[in-house]
Amino acid sequence: MMFSKNMEMPSAKTVISTAASVAAAAMLIRSTARDWVPSELQHYVSLKLRSLLSSLSSQLTLVIEEFEGLNHNHLFKAAQVYLRPTISPNTKRFRVTMPTKENKISVFMVRNEEIVDFFNGIKLNWKLVSKEIPSKYIDNPEGRGRFGGSTLKSELRYWELSFNKKHKDLVIGSYLPYVLEKAKEVKEELKTLKLFTLKYDRMMGGMGGDAWQSVNLDHPSTFETLAMEGEAQKMIMEDLERFVKRKEYYRKVGKAWKRGYLLFGPPGTGKSSLIAAMANYLNFDIYDLELADVRKNSELRKLLIATGNRSILVVEDIDCSVEIQNRLSAARATNPRAFSAQRTEVTLSGLLNFVDGLWSSCGDERIIVFTTNHKDRLDPALLRPGRMDVHIHMSFCSPCAFKTLASNYLGITEHTLFFDIEQLIATMKVTPAEVGEQLLKNEDPECALKDLIGFLERKKSATEEAASEAEDGEPKTVE
Repeated sequence: MMFSKNMEMPSAKTVISTAASVAAAAMLIRSTARDWVPSELQHYVSLKLRSLLSSLSSQLTLVIEEFEGLNHNHLFKAAQVYLRPTISPNTKRFRVTMPTKENKISVFMVRNEEIVDFFNGIKLNWKLVSKEIPSKYIDNPEGRGRFGGSTLKSELRYWELSFNKKHKDLVIGSYLPYVLEKAKEVKEELKTLKLFTLKYDRMMGGMGGDAWQSVNLDHPSTFETLAMEGEAQKMIMEDLERFVKRKEYYRKVGKAWKRGYLLFGPPGTGKSSLIAAMANYLNFDIYDLELADVRKNSELRKLLIATGNRSILVVEDIDCSVEIQNRLSAARATNPRAFSAQRTEVTLSGLLNFVDGLWSSCGDERIIVFTTNHKDRLDPALLRPGRMDVHIHMSFCSPCAFKTLASNYLGITEHTLFFDIEQLIATMKVTPAEVGEQLLKNEDPECALKDLIGFLERKKSATEEAASEAEDGEPKTVE
């Protein structure tokens, strides 16, 4: 093709002028269409254009909104947790926070940033989109919102997940379930253990999640530091491991996925330390329930529903709680007018339903722990398997438990005085708490062990003297 020598390229001024004219004409056409073309027709044309562009594109985009109606979309939260440890080279900005009552830094994407992920060789693009919306209240599933369990929202957030549309079935059928499962694992790794107790003003704003308040559980107890016999520790750890791995087995045999433990023995034998060790071992939160503060069976059911999965529900001194309720029932039967008509109590049948009835299945992977100083005072109906599956006797300090305490408090595993101490401990009743208190008084191992021997000898002598005087009819209190 030949060009004339007289043909000249248009100047930059001409090009800019032409582009401006085209843009002005487009704006005029758009304004005219907006004024004269019905909105229904505009919407129809817009949909057709989008459909045409979509058919020409090889990309498919899934939209995962934060809310489905008034309910939270669990997939949105799972994606947020799953992508937290993923830092793409193309992502330039992140949001870093340290939430209240947490001890780990949280990293999140900021809006309109993108992260690239790969799954089975497939490239997937995640983008967090946020749009400002008029402020409105959204239901808070945890029931801890400021205004009656609601949260004020002023933005609409959603994920856009883009990928080649030929992988649609693989993404929906395999990748998204994988995201949900990995999110659970990441959440467990980042989890800060909590100790929940009842709110005394919980009836002011209704029941539900707002009935519980929490603090961080920083108890250092582990199975390695427990003053227990090695065989007992091994049995408990194996039972816990077997429990958390048997979700499908429990479902297959038709049982709720829960486990009941009864810890019984004299005060100071480490029942609370064992519970903390179980929580640290499993990474479970603890809910500390004081039955004396629960007014009726229906309230007990609501409190149970409000506890989270992967948690340990603890009722300490269950014998005392049952005795209090029994005394209230007896007193009410004798003098009904002396009690408010609105004041009722948790009954034994309500407690049994709570442990083993239909309401006990409201949640998964839960452990219930009862503690008592007097197992013989408990109703046999509360102790049978299916309610209290494992009975653990927390006994007095043994020579083996003493060595654990010496290692914990003094950092030693052997000493010439060990033999004398073990001989004394084997012939008397002394609790791990008493031994630990003596070892805590001195950091020097030699001095601490000698002081412990002196304490044990005095306690043994006083116990024998009291027993002798009791035989003679002159009882004496042993301190």
